[in-house]
Amino acid sequence: MDNTIYYVLGVLAIIYLIILFKNKRNARDRKSRKFMDGKRKHKDSH
Repeated sequence: MDNTIYYVLGVLAIIYLIILFKNKRNARDRKSRKFMDGKRKHKDSH
């Protein structure tokens, strides 16, 4: 019984880490896109 609790916590931790890594990648893409869009908008306004 005690071991199953640790297994469940371990699996949840792994899933949490995977989601974190996916979010970091998505955030990086969004930031780079926003940055590029911002530069383009600046050039257009000027």
